[in-house]
Amino acid sequence: MLAVTSDDHPSVPDGPVAVLANPTAGRGRHRGLLPDLLDGLAAADRPVRLLRAASAVQAEAACRAAVAEGAAALVAVGGDGTVHQAMQAVAGTSVPFGPVPAGTGNDFAVETGFPADPRAAVEVITAALREGRSRPVDLARMTGADGTLRWYGAVLAAGFDAIVNERANRMRWPRGPRRYDLAILVELARLRPRRYTLTLDGERIEVDSVLVAVGNGASYGGGMRICPDADPTDGLLDVVVGGRFDRRTLIRVKPRIYAGTHVAHPLVRTYRARTVTLDAPGITTYADGERSLALPLTVTAVPRALHLLR
Repeated sequence: MLAVTSDDHPSVPDGPVAVLANPTAGRGRHRGLLPDLLDGLAAADRPVRLLRAASAVQAEAACRAAVAEGAAALVAVGGDGTVHQAMQAVAGTSVPFGPVPAGTGNDFAVETGFPADPRAAVEVITAALREGRSRPVDLARMTGADGTLRWYGAVLAAGFDAIVNERANRMRWPRGPRRYDLAILVELARLRPRRYTLTLDGERIEVDSVLVAVGNGASYGGGMRICPDADPTDGLLDVVVGGRFDRRTLIRVKPRIYAGTHVAHPLVRTYRARTVTLDAPGITTYADGERSLALPLTVTAVPRALHLLR
């Protein structure tokens, strides 16, 4: 267990630093940086161990094994997907964590105060390791209908964006970003509100909606502030529900999500709760941009569930 020097600055024990790196994150634009980043982490005067993994499943397993074997800290070099995989191993534990933003979307790292530049983020993490400190933030814990537990740090998408991601993942052509663009067009043509049942701290609400998001943090998708008032230190989840949008209205409102001003639209409702249960037919959710659990599921805000190296 961590020794605790104060409520906000738990200390970091001696020991090796495990590093999960995704060389393909951000379409590989930071691939050549990895040796420099590892050298930067080694400046904390701790052994640095690069974890080997060829898939998301292997990456998560490697992180869990490193923690079980006594890693003093875990660092993830990549985008939100890489951070999400590594987070599963340290969520709810005392092992501190450092996200190095090197992906297409780096919402969790940026929202929790890390520099967007990977080298600068490593400097922050290395300083925290050297000084033996970490700071707690909240995470969201998902529980599926079969009891499966998963964690996320940024946003759970359970509406149009999740449906588009699911469509894109089923498509074999075209490759690259065009596949996602085509999936948007297909799902816009099929757009219809779905009936959701939400239970917010025990209060049941039924709504017909197109957009549904549950945020521990404010943004997803590389800076889209879908839950603009979410705070990953307040012990609460922010729920944003976009109601019966037609195609034209959704296209007009969607760009406003980057600034978070969509919540002022009369068809958008916002809620705040500690525990949220979501149900709707045929929806597979996406958490931190990663394919996650099917509805129904329950999301619970867990205060201080992750200790960040900053």
